[in-house]
Amino acid sequence: QVQLVESGGGSVQPGGSLRLSCAASGSISSTYAMGWYRQAPGKQRELVTVITTIGSPNYARSVKGRFTISRDNAQNTVYLQMNSLKPEDTAVYYCMFADSQSEYWGQGTLVTVQE
Repeated sequence: QVQLVESGGGSVQPGGSLRLSCAASGSISSTYAMGWYRQAPGKQRELVTVITTIGSPNYARSVKGRFTISRDNAQNTVYLQMNSLKPEDTAVYYCMFADSQSEYWGQGTLVTVQE
């Protein structure tokens, strides 16, 4: 089992920045992927970004150039730096962890971008 603890999120004005973090604990394998998905009201959950232990990150087209994912392998933690936020970035952001066996999800953290 893997447990995910998210932090960050909140409310910000358009153009502002927020940083999310997600720490994984438990049975962590040496190779895994971590990332962020989001779900806006009335919409399906969508990929924001994902990074693996051995590869480069992938980003959704809508956030490329504005969001940056980074990881601390020693702490099994990923961070999502979100800059130039737009109202359409408003959503619940979910941390995801996946290895060869299973997929795990965080509880979600709300990001609201509004005037």
